[in-house]
Amino acid sequence: MEKNCISCKKKIVNDPGSATFKCATFKCPQCAKYELTRCTNCRSKAAKYACPGCGFTGPN
Repeated sequence: MEKNCISCKKKIVNDPGSATFKCATFKCPQCAKYELTRCTNCRSKAAKYACPGCGFTGPN
């Protein structure tokens, strides 16, 4: 299954610093229904993202 960064939409392919939130701890903090994937670049600059299900925005 192809993964894309939730912030910049970049395809995640062999990106060693990227984080795919697969365990329950890293699902959407509000609804816990969606897994969120972010690339290294967006994680390092704390780019905003929104849950496609409930609209929760992060990282702050």
